[in-house]
Amino acid sequence: MRNIQTLLLLFVAIVLGWPHLAAGEAPTSTTPPQETPADKDARMRWWREARFGMFIHWGVYSVAAGEWNGKPVGGAGEWIMNGADIPVAEYEPLAKRFNPLKYDPAEWVRIAKDAGMEYVVITSKHHDGFCLFDTKTTDWDVVDRTPYGKDLLMPLADECRKQGLKFCTYHSIMDWHHPAQTRGGKTYNPTQIKPGRKQEFTDYLRAQLQELLDSCDPEVMWFDGEWLDWWEEADGREIYAWLRERKPSLIINNRVGRGRDGMEGLNKGDQEYVGDFGTPEQQIPATGVPGVDWESCMTMNDTWGFHKHDHNWKSAETLVRNLVDIASKGGNYLLNVGPTADGEIPPESVERLSAIGKWMHANGESIHATTASPFAALAWGRCTARQGDDHATLYLHVFDWPPDGKLRVPGLRSKTGGARLLATGQALTAERDGDDTIVSLPVEPLDPIDTVVVLETAGPLDIATP
Repeated sequence: MRNIQTLLLLFVAIVLGWPHLAAGEAPTSTTPPQETPADKDARMRWWREARFGMFIHWGVYSVAAGEWNGKPVGGAGEWIMNGADIPVAEYEPLAKRFNPLKYDPAEWVRIAKDAGMEYVVITSKHHDGFCLFDTKTTDWDVVDRTPYGKDLLMPLADECRKQGLKFCTYHSIMDWHHPAQTRGGKTYNPTQIKPGRKQEFTDYLRAQLQELLDSCDPEVMWFDGEWLDWWEEADGREIYAWLRERKPSLIINNRVGRGRDGMEGLNKGDQEYVGDFGTPEQQIPATGVPGVDWESCMTMNDTWGFHKHDHNWKSAETLVRNLVDIASKGGNYLLNVGPTADGEIPPESVERLSAIGKWMHANGESIHATTASPFAALAWGRCTARQGDDHATLYLHVFDWPPDGKLRVPGLRSKTGGARLLATGQALTAERDGDDTIVSLPVEPLDPIDTVVVLETAGPLDIATP
């Protein structure tokens, strides 16, 4: 039945002139819509101000939960098809056991929102090729293969918009299920493309991206699996331009092309690469890069998809300080959850998100819509900022409380316009000491994870070069 639907889709593509859906059709453009720096700033504004988002890795791999034939499989849960070298015919029956009756999109969005997150990125299709949305391109999807039988993305998109969050989708270029791709060696990763079938897969990819735009209209398209030898920078540029033609406001990560410099995530410096932001994975850059947008995607334990044997959970302190560290360097923090096959976010994740939310409720002003620290380094913590032409607001994140109660801000020569504790509003005194500014603190910190001190300047920011 799906073969007939696919042929009909291609027929409609030819008749209506949808670019790239008909096999072999030439691209309409490889150049994205022209925009001025001001236009790009406007397009990227919400993303830059958000600073904190939820990553969701969910699919039929959640049924396996990191175990195959009764034995734990090392590595990430969503990679089990590769890690356990499972043939397609043996992997497909997992879909018959994927019935997330406990899935509550409103609850998922509430958990994200209460944690202070402002956007959600969910896997529409991971490397195993299984689609969480209703697609006419294949029957390897949640509607056709599972007892649940309903699109999982549209309800989540609706809830995000209802509760004021941005909805975004992840989509893999590498596809272990598609017949045009084949394993590259002993494992699926990295796949090779079968001779003469690259256009077939590219048409398939575009058709699915068009379906996502039409059904749930994501604000970010988050690509992955681009490290394949046969996927070229030109392919990424073509996809980027094609998507931006359809939705000019769309934001697209750098994994659409070949610019990513490994897990460090920022683009290699040998040429200009496509994509709106870099994607460090499981790490935080040592410093920010002025004028470069980036987002660190990280897990709470050691895996992205649900893995019942992975109990190596990071503490709430680590997660909060990661968020602060990233914001202080001008980046975004995309923190992952891996729901169960039943449709529940694991309680360990919920517990940690609740703790982050408690901190964000008191201190979120110091994260959202802030810019990177103007200081090269601070021995006691981090700094985020809001800067105007004639004043600045510095948010001093104190990780290590000074024993003498004196917080030294090195090199800050600006005239101060007042200091206070962010969480309570308690006024503090601030005085100049040579090129430094000293803020007098209470005896004990309000929050041992991170107490935030707000320091206003009464004039332009003036910091001595160290």
